[in-house]
Amino acid sequence: MLKAIKSDIAIIKERDPAARGLIEILLCYPGFQALVIHRVSHKLWKIGLPLLPRVLSQLTRSLTGIEIHPGAKIGTGVFIDHGMGVVIGETTEIGNRCLLYQGVTLGGTGKDHGKRHPTLSENVVVGAGAKVLGAISVGTNTRIGAGSVVVRDVEANSTVVGIPGRVVHQSGVRINPLAHSALPDTEANVIRNLMDRIDELESQVNSLNNALKVIAKGELPNNSLSGESQNLKDREIIEFLGDDQLR
Repeated sequence: MLKAIKSDIAIIKERDPAARGLIEILLCYPGFQALVIHRVSHKLWKIGLPLLPRVLSQLTRSLTGIEIHPGAKIGTGVFIDHGMGVVIGETTEIGNRCLLYQGVTLGGTGKDHGKRHPTLSENVVVGAGAKVLGAISVGTNTRIGAGSVVVRDVEANSTVVGIPGRVVHQSGVRINPLAHSALPDTEANVIRNLMDRIDELESQVNSLNNALKVIAKGELPNNSLSGESQNLKDREIIEFLGDDQLR
């Protein structure tokens, strides 16, 4: 457990430029405090104590605003930044070097027993207010945008945004966990794509109307029709809607 605590301190120093020293981290970082208490309550949970681990988790919630069920499995080097409103369910599994921001929920669905909360692989970033729900898996080096709601499995090296969460980018490039401004604006891309299609179709309609007027006069129209309209399965629309919804 001491090794895990050292890793938690090291990751805060690495990722938060506001962290100026060990004493400040110990006294002023609720995410770190919540993780330390959780590691104690998780040990007690594993040996089968029925009540004390839950009492500790509720104490943590009162002190830090972060609720972590003692049954949750959390790796080393995890950073809960600010943390107010974070909820982590009983069967959640969080890999090493994950980063969670305030308002994140790693929650369950339904009332079934067994695995019902998400599994985050290593180096996953979950933005502020995002909800990851159900017994789903999120691959390594994945970034989930603020406010997203993720209810399906996500492959490694992905960027997920929207409600419901959609994969909008996927590559083998390791993500920068602090590059929040690099998230794509998928709705703007899709709207721009659709506007381009509308312009193209209106151009074709006008050209056809002009051709019909020429034919009505008994003349032959010139070959001035514009090119084909964009294909429905453009990349941005597939990523935004999902290929299964276009069939």
